[in-house]
Amino acid sequence: MVPAILDAISVTRYGEGMNLTVEIPDDLARSLNAAGGDLPRRVLEALALEEYKSGRLSEPELCQVLGFPTRYELDGFLKRNEVWIEYTAEDLDRERAALERLGF
Repeated sequence: MVPAILDAISVTRYGEGMNLTVEIPDDLARSLNAAGGDLPRRVLEALALEEYKSGRLSEPELCQVLGFPTRYELDGFLKRNEVWIEYTAEDLDRERAALERLGF
């Protein structure tokens, strides 16, 4: 069985472009395509999400790789994928102090 080749995925990071080609068996390609959606996009999102979760991509880099123009879109993507932003009691105290300095 000859593997199917997904469309090249364009990944931009640090101002450089990179094309990745993923080869998978035809039967697996059919199964993955049957699940619906844009398979190359799903692969890109899965890779970028794992790199973000492991700490190898920052939030701005994740936005860049996925083509999200706003932080709002990134927040929605992370929420849909059940990735929650770390927010500690210290973060709350720091924000509370900043608001108090501003008169709120």
